[in-house]
Amino acid sequence: MTLQSHPPVRHDFRRRLLLAGWVLCGLAIVARAVVVQVAQGAHWQQLAADQHRKTEEVPAPRGFILDRNENTLAATHERFTVGVAPRELRPETRDEVVARLAKELSLEARRTRSLSDPNTRWVLAPGRFTAQVAESLSGIRGVYIDRELERFYPRSTLAQGVLGRVQDGSGAGGIEGMFEEHLRGVPGQEVKSRDSDGNTVPGQSILVTPPVPGGTVILTLDRDLQEIAQEALLVAIQKTGARGGDLIVSNPHTGEILSLVSVVEGNAGGLSAINAPYEPGSTLKPFTVAGILLHQVATLADSVHGEDGRWRAPGRVLTDVHPNGAMTLAGALRVSSNIGVAKMAQGLSPGQQFEILRDFGFGSYTGIELSGEASGSLPRPGKWSRTTPIALAIGYEVGVTPLQMVMAYGALANGGKLMEPRLVKELRDPQGRTVFNSEPRVVRQVLPPSLAQEITRVLVDVVADGTGTQAQMAAFKVAGKSGTSRAHDGRGYDGHFASFVSYFPVEKPQLVVFVKLDRPQGAYYGGATAAPVTRATMEAVLAARQTPIDREALASLTRQQPRTSPLPGAQFVSTNPSTSLPVQASGTLNQSETGVRVPPVSGLSPRQAVRRLHALGLRVLLEAPGTVIGTRPPANTILIPGDTVRILSRRQGNG
Repeated sequence: MTLQSHPPVRHDFRRRLLLAGWVLCGLAIVARAVVVQVAQGAHWQQLAADQHRKTEEVPAPRGFILDRNENTLAATHERFTVGVAPRELRPETRDEVVARLAKELSLEARRTRSLSDPNTRWVLAPGRFTAQVAESLSGIRGVYIDRELERFYPRSTLAQGVLGRVQDGSGAGGIEGMFEEHLRGVPGQEVKSRDSDGNTVPGQSILVTPPVPGGTVILTLDRDLQEIAQEALLVAIQKTGARGGDLIVSNPHTGEILSLVSVVEGNAGGLSAINAPYEPGSTLKPFTVAGILLHQVATLADSVHGEDGRWRAPGRVLTDVHPNGAMTLAGALRVSSNIGVAKMAQGLSPGQQFEILRDFGFGSYTGIELSGEASGSLPRPGKWSRTTPIALAIGYEVGVTPLQMVMAYGALANGGKLMEPRLVKELRDPQGRTVFNSEPRVVRQVLPPSLAQEITRVLVDVVADGTGTQAQMAAFKVAGKSGTSRAHDGRGYDGHFASFVSYFPVEKPQLVVFVKLDRPQGAYYGGATAAPVTRATMEAVLAARQTPIDREALASLTRQQPRTSPLPGAQFVSTNPSTSLPVQASGTLNQSETGVRVPPVSGLSPRQAVRRLHALGLRVLLEAPGTVIGTRPPANTILIPGDTVRILSRRQGNG
């Protein structure tokens, strides 16, 4: 039998098919590689690069907030964090670097040991450090320094409500919030390296665009006057047991706010002076009288009967604390007679009564550069009840803010012009160039100057022998008005507001001072509780080294006046040699003596000691801060006004 062989056709076909498959796969891979590496190469390279780097914002330093004398109220400080990668420290210098870190960063022993542990990948030193510390550690291998920005307020809670705060990098409330766009600056950009896990690699960054700092805001506030006002208000609140209070000082001619303090339940960070309206009571009476005079309903010399302290008015019964019979309109304002003023106000039409209060700024926004201002409430005549005309005449059924009251009294002080309040004096760009400069703005002429002067003369009598005698000053005439009104908590009346508004010197007013205490305990009348705060504030302003007052103008007034004190019980009026201004002495001078006794000041703060010595006309030399332990010459030494007293503090020893 012969065997026949057949060609392996099937196997050759399979091999060729397999080969063709491999060739096609290879071509597909090559084609894909060409697409990836050539056509899409740039895209994948960018994606790979992005996985190993990250673009981040570099925060810009916020701009400064300064007072009128360019003292810093808010600033941004650089602070630095320090991190260490122990594995990157050179073995031969590890101990030296760790010791240096421990010294510069004041680290605990436990933290110091972790810095030298090669098994630890990363250690962040606790705390934030100064630029000096960062500079001393820069350039050390394995040590990484990052910059952070921190908002800083040098005087802690001083003007806290006005300044606002920075929260999550943005301004909130006050000037910080109102001028966020101007203060925040423009962030920069930097590129940081990242590892395979996506974590930022410390110390490996490139600054692409540097940040641009924020601009500067210069306020009309005076830092020292703000401090004086805050101290005076806090002392008064503590002394009277009040829940809180407000104190504002302004320049009546420019509308500048020189100090603004609000304290609520012990917190000095509020702004109740602009956002918490209250019924003002008797401090509104001068504006009712202004309407009576303006519309020629009566003159200050016209008589009105006080009904012996009780009068049944339309819809209500009015009473006076001190019963009065016949009196002039001026007398009614001087003794703050509800009955006398309300009776005279009956001659005003509803439109006239509404318009005079509206013209003085009540019931409308003042336009101060702070958010959250309240307009108060002044009902239009169409909404009046039967009792409204009487109530408005004596300061009820109307809601005013302390700021509105300050500006209204400023109009009486400056000859009848209602000024717009000014809190921001100037704005500067990051290069220090002025981009905005505020100017005084007259809202309207409310009264003729002659009528404003007439009312001022009555308000001088209020302080001289009326309800505001505790606001008297020895050397200057003060015009002012007290007010005591019921406090409403939303459900009913539960206490009183005691207030006092004044301006001085009367001949050429420079300051308007408003004080309000919220629900003082015990004696709650404005003349008894708020007026003394006014006097203390004004005396402290005169004693301060740097104040916004015109000392030359005050000195010229005192040279025209006899050097005698109009105050009952004031033993001596001297001239403060550092200011050339007479002030009331706080010590006692016997009539037989030709000088003044140095008062005891041990235990006082330097400011209190300086104020007490200045009040006696003595020059003061203060060489160091700290608690006062005495003076040289010592207490009870008799000196001549103009002599110098050295204040000794604990830091001076007995030196």
